[in-house]
Amino acid sequence: MTAAAVTVTLLAASACGGDSGGASSSADGGKVTLRFTWWGSDTRTKLTQQVIDAYQKDHPNVTIKGEFGEWSGYWDKLATTVAANDAPDIIQMDEKYLREYADRGALLDLKKADGLDTGKFEPDTLGAGEFDGGLYGLNAGINSFAVVVNPAAFKTAGVAIPDDKTWTWDDFAKTAAEITTKTGGKVTGTGALGTNEAGLNLWARQNGESLWTKDGKLGVSPEKTTDFFKYILKLRDAKAIPSAEAISQDMNASLDQSAFATGKLAMSFIWSNQLVAFSKATGQQLKLLRIPSPDGQAAKNGSYYKGSMFWSISARSKHQKEAAEFVNYLANNTAAGDVLLAERGVPPNTEVRAEVTPKLKPEDAATAKFIQDIKQDLGDPSPAPPVGGGQVEKIIQRYTTEVLFGRQAPDAAAKAFLNEVNGELK
Repeated sequence: MTAAAVTVTLLAASACGGDSGGASSSADGGKVTLRFTWWGSDTRTKLTQQVIDAYQKDHPNVTIKGEFGEWSGYWDKLATTVAANDAPDIIQMDEKYLREYADRGALLDLKKADGLDTGKFEPDTLGAGEFDGGLYGLNAGINSFAVVVNPAAFKTAGVAIPDDKTWTWDDFAKTAAEITTKTGGKVTGTGALGTNEAGLNLWARQNGESLWTKDGKLGVSPEKTTDFFKYILKLRDAKAIPSAEAISQDMNASLDQSAFATGKLAMSFIWSNQLVAFSKATGQQLKLLRIPSPDGQAAKNGSYYKGSMFWSISARSKHQKEAAEFVNYLANNTAAGDVLLAERGVPPNTEVRAEVTPKLKPEDAATAKFIQDIKQDLGDPSPAPPVGGGQVEKIIQRYTTEVLFGRQAPDAAAKAFLNEVNGELK
């Protein structure tokens, strides 16, 4: 869904008036029906339905109707239902669109939700869904941007895995180039850094800036964006990354068909909760490493706890209290945690996390350990993208491609990138 499309549909919703919304749930003789929407795999749907069934058994007056689908069509459907004043009561929300919907009045401020307890959440995990004085998304799982490595590829190349507590961007480039050289190009050191906006955001945070500001504006300068593109060129020229053609193709590949998943790369950049999926795709035991820093100090690498996804409640739901009580169950109940485990990321509720950690599969346990290990090195949560900010991934991919193919110099690409993103925000 384009930013313009989301905006149009949400503006239409705003024009519907304040009190008409409520087709999203119904009550009959004390019975309440809630609609709950999420995206994800068949596994996620199966586990979520188990939690729904358990909740309904203990709350016979509540019926929860699941509405689920693939990521690709999820946002079109959600925007349409919101515009039609028919939004689901409980919404699985992504950071990219959290402010988009909240700013249009489509989401309930969870600080005002009756029946929702956030007392066992780590403060930084709450901040990921908080802006403008309100809490519009409750973190459903802890995430952090990371380097993923395939130890088998390092072993084949005869290269040691670096110490991620002290490595710099220069170390990263040298390691990646060495792998490409020692394998004769059969395995390339790493994937490109500019295939999503997370890399630029971490780069900016390492240099005293941020991709977004708290008041919903671009916070990264032309100078730091230029430096970012220059570093990508450095990786290209050192043969630390694949060819421009290969990177361009990989941007549109499914996870299973990506260069890292198919064994063509020794390292890549992922969100930590993707470790399970990549481990399954590669058939290898993978390892998460901290993001490099400019000077080798892990505490200065810009990392933070990001919400892998969020629980939100429709501002127009007729049953906000019941919706909040179910979200409270999802977030805080150890029985629900025992079913969901780390499927949506490491639980941000510390009691639930302690309950489920011993039961995690090896890859999930490795993710949970990584999340715990980096805790002392983290900064404040990054601000949520402003309205229109959800398009930045596609935009940065395009300009990264332009730079890699040599069609634009880093400074020209930086200027054009920032101008285009600002245009989306307007």
